[in-house]
Amino acid sequence: MGNTAEPSGIKVLDRSIAIIDAIAAGEKTLAQLSAATELPRATTHRLATALEIHHILVRTEAGAWAIGPALARYAAAGPSQVIDAAKPIMGELVRTTHESVQLYELTGATRTCVAAIEPPSGLNNTVPVGSKLPLDRGSAAKVFAAYEHIDTPFNPAELDRILTTRLAESVGEREVELASVSTPIHNANGALLAVLSISGPVERLKPSPAQMWGTELLRAADALMAAI
Repeated sequence: MGNTAEPSGIKVLDRSIAIIDAIAAGEKTLAQLSAATELPRATTHRLATALEIHHILVRTEAGAWAIGPALARYAAAGPSQVIDAAKPIMGELVRTTHESVQLYELTGATRTCVAAIEPPSGLNNTVPVGSKLPLDRGSAAKVFAAYEHIDTPFNPAELDRILTTRLAESVGEREVELASVSTPIHNANGALLAVLSISGPVERLKPSPAQMWGTELLRAADALMAAI
């Protein structure tokens, strides 16, 4: 099988892990997944469907399997591998923009702020670490919706643009006086680990937070992904 880890001796578990490992490297159709794991198509379909029921895998619009939100939720329950690498980069982003910077992870039906840095002075957007925010509004929620195929009220065309530009923005969505711009943080296998955001008062970031700070945010995200 494609999984090179030491077998546990529990066949169904080893096969399921092989499937997850293969999909972590990129979404796959049934035929691609069967070839990558060297498992029969019927076995591959049965196990992948079971993993989908538990949200460990999800189906894309094209019918392929991708990593689902459950794995991010499980990872969020333990120490994050991203936070330590993110903090110095977030600090530099605050110094550059003089705005608030947050890092969010997907936690089931919510997104949780796992790190936040505020500028030393001025009108800030304080999001306490540990805050659980909704997935139906806000720029960070749009990133999770676009990359994790979460059922949300967002415009599909907007989600497609996010996949192309790696930037999502919101103005007065979660709170009327708040605007933000967000971008995804992936690991080397392409799995979504977190969302990095810049947020501040609408008056400072309108009409387009992405036009104002998108370049700086993408540069910070690239630095963070290189550091992980």
